[in-house]
This record gives sequence, structure tokens and C-alpha cells, in this order.
Amino acid sequence: MERVIDLINKSRGTAFSFEILPPLKGNSIQSVYRVIDKLRDFDPKYINITSHHSEAIEVRGTDGMVRTVNLRKRPGSVAIASAIQNRYGIAAVPHLVCKGFTKDETEYGLIDLNFLGVNNLLLLRGDVKRLHEPDNAEIYHDHATDLQLQVNNFNRGIALDGSPITDIETPFSYGMACYPEMHEDALSMDDDIRYAKLKVEQGAEYLVTQMFFDNAKYYAFVDRMRAEGVTVPIIPGIKPIVLRDQLEVIPRIFHCTFPPEFAAALSRCKTDQEATEVGVEWCTAQCRDLVAHGVPSIHFYTLMASDSIRRVAKEIY
Repeated sequence: MERVIDLINKSRGTAFSFEILPPLKGNSIQSVYRVIDKLRDFDPKYINITSHHSEAIEVRGTDGMVRTVNLRKRPGSVAIASAIQNRYGIAAVPHLVCKGFTKDETEYGLIDLNFLGVNNLLLLRGDVKRLHEPDNAEIYHDHATDLQLQVNNFNRGIALDGSPITDIETPFSYGMACYPEMHEDALSMDDDIRYAKLKVEQGAEYLVTQMFFDNAKYYAFVDRMRAEGVTVPIIPGIKPIVLRDQLEVIPRIFHCTFPPEFAAALSRCKTDQEATEVGVEWCTAQCRDLVAHGVPSIHFYTLMASDSIRRVAKEIY
């Protein structure tokens, strides 16, 4: 399977890609296939699959006592990546997350992916909400840049314990995340730019942004990165709004802002259906502007939004 960076560079015009979630534990993979079937007409160059750690939840036992247990709600990212490549012949990009996974678990995941011929990754720190993980740097990576070094060593044939890994037919190719409106843990935008640049210096072949709704902030971020000498593709991550309450929820969870005119239009919506229409209209305008500015690719976040993304893609691709 080709590297994502090559697929992007070979694309005529702005490439199309999207992200999916594994089904909840106990549910069928058919839900994944339904999303892909809905969007495959637009020639996706690759499909991302999110990865999810166990969550600490409180459960009341038969004795009436409340206990904290760890539950992984969405397993199967590695298997789904392989299934997508085998079924559709489209490059699959599983997320590799350091939060909630030990270094050993990461190594086993890399071995499995290598055996399966899945050689594209997106490396992330991952969500720390509802994470119950001991603070132990010997067992867990703290940052995506630390995870990156483990993948780099694996590509060189070096295991965690220093022993050799032989016959890696295709080293992993990977991208990483960036934040046009600053990561929630960054001390400043300068600090955030420095870490984004470090990811590229350590081997990230492209960067994908957190979702944003104001293209001016994306362009300003790209200009800052170019001024720092970063030349890799910086792919905009886009999501159409589909629910009224996302006006409040998304900025709180993802630390991104809504332009005043978009926020005003959403605030006037009386139903989710009205919000969906406003979301499609805004997203379409966003994407048209991004294409006009020559972005190499647009990456769509599909959660609850695959129907809207199909409508947007029909106008853009």
C-alpha cells in the first residue's frame, strides 16, 4: 500500500480523505462499511481509523458498592484497518495513541500492523479525559513526540528492549497532529509551533489539523509554520456541524472557535435539522475557499456527519 504522503503528492487537485470510528464493543463492522460506501464515490486517498483507550467508569455491583473499572468501548482499530485495505484497496491509517497504551502494547500493535501490511499511521498523544493511568514514564509515553521515537526505532529494526527486529518489509510512514488554535496544554502559540516543528524534524511526513471553522486561522498557522522552515503538507481537518448544541459543545471539547457570523447563524436555529443545513452551507463555503487556496488535501471528521460530508463533497469534488 502506498504511503499517504505519496498519495497526496500524486493527487490531481485537492485530495479527499476522512476519519471513521471503530464500532462500539459488540457492534458489527457493517456500520464502518456503510460510512465508507457512502463516501467512496469521491475517491478517498486514505481512511483514518481512530484508536481508543480504556475509560475509567463507575459501576455499582450486586452488593451495592460502587467500584471503578476500566472499559474499552471501541476496540478493533488494527483489525478494521486491515479489513478496509482488503475490502476496498484504500490505504488505511490507524491512529497510534500513546495515552492509555503501554510502550509494550504499542510495540505489539506495530508488529501486528506490520504483519498485516498496514504501513501508514497517524501518531497522537490521545485524549486524557476519563483516562485512569499511573504516572510512570518507564511504562507509558507522555507525549506524541516520545511515541514518535519508538516508531522511528521500530523502523530501524530496534525493539524496546534493544533486541533486533528483522525483515520489516515496509517501514511505517506517518503523519501527526497540529493545532491552528493552539493545543490545550501549550503555554503559548510559539510553544505550540515549536512542538509542531519538532514532529516534522523527527520524521512526520505531513500534519493534520484539529478541526477548525475559521479558515483565516488555518492560513495564519500555515504561514507561521512556513516561516519556521516547515515544508510538509499541512492538511486541514474539517467537520460540518449537525446539531444545535455543538455550538457550545465543540469549542469546549476541541478548543476551537466559531466565527461570529457562523455562531450567529447557528444560534438562530430552532431544530437540529436547521443546524445541519447551516453546517453544510458553512462547510461547503469553507472547502471551496480551501480548494481555491490550493490546499493539498481536505480531511473530514465523519462522526455523526457522514451524510453532511457527502453533500459537501458533491459540491467540491
